[in-house]
Amino acid sequence: MSVFYATVASLLCGMAIISLFRTQDLLRRILALNVMASAVFLMLVTIAHTDAGIDPVPHVMVLTGIVVAVSTTAAALGLTIRAHERRRHEESQ
Repeated sequence: MSVFYATVASLLCGMAIISLFRTQDLLRRILALNVMASAVFLMLVTIAHTDAGIDPVPHVMVLTGIVVAVSTTAAALGLTIRAHERRRHEESQ
């Protein structure tokens, strides 16, 4: 089963990288980065399951990563909104 999750994580990461480089829209780029972060989280949780049991360190890294991803996404969305408003203001003048 871990091979399945590793494959899904790899596919998600590949799709996010392709989307990141093919689009010019800032919102879609932010979404692509979030999908890539989710793929990394899935890979870390998959790696945590070993034959000896479950390693708690990758789980802690995922929890920390989720907090960082949410705060980074909020900051990036705020900057995107500000850039959009500035562009709209400049076009109206």
